[in-house]
Amino acid sequence: MRTRKVGAIVARAGRAPSVPPPPGATAPGRARRDSTVWLLDLDNTLHDASSEVFPRIHRAMVEFVAVELSLSHADADALRFRYWQRYGATLLGMVRHHDIDAHRFLRETHAFPDLERIVRRDRRLEQALRRLPGRRIVLTNAPLDYAVRVVRALGIARCVEAIVSIESMRFAGRFQPKPSRAMLRRLAARLGVPAPRCVLVEDTPANLAAARAVGMRTVLVTGTTRRSRHGVNRLRVGSSRRIGLQVQSVAHLPRKVRRGEA
Repeated sequence: MRTRKVGAIVARAGRAPSVPPPPGATAPGRARRDSTVWLLDLDNTLHDASSEVFPRIHRAMVEFVAVELSLSHADADALRFRYWQRYGATLLGMVRHHDIDAHRFLRETHAFPDLERIVRRDRRLEQALRRLPGRRIVLTNAPLDYAVRVVRALGIARCVEAIVSIESMRFAGRFQPKPSRAMLRRLAARLGVPAPRCVLVEDTPANLAAARAVGMRTVLVTGTTRRSRHGVNRLRVGSSRRIGLQVQSVAHLPRKVRRGEA
């Protein structure tokens, strides 16, 4: 598949009005196949979403499910959680079992008039991303409008080439967000690089395990949030494990790269 078709699944930063391409960026169709492609998760990887953003998304999803399905808030929350566990995203269960319009669900559950105020910005992040050699792409199960606003609020719009959001993870009429192995394989193919040139940087071990299974390298980010990370320290890290490298913050990643650890 020719790489000029990348735009079919990638919302390229240059096409999103709020996210211009970085100066001197290589267009996807001309990118070298031996370039490292950093696939960067957004929430709880590039910023702490656990303190304010996620609780509000949680409440919005519960309210949406309760109203649409005429459930109590307790039952709506239980269903939301069950779909998240089963499919990796509540959206998939709502679409598959209740014929809910996906775009309306995403729009109503990610409505943040004050998003720029509540996003926690790490001033080290921009310089850290600029020091990562290769291509930098945000890969998120969140909707595009939300992802663009977060990237802008973090001050990293000029550091990333593209944003791949959940709207881009639809194949054969069905959404396949992380941890879908099929989606990860297709993404690498349409970016025009072999899977081993891709590095998924994530806070979710299940997503990293899927990436590892398709041949991608993996980095687990453990210290972005203030919440307890039960079990993280017990994960086995190394070339033969599902986690290739573990860092406290993406800000620490360039140093690991220089040392040859990533």
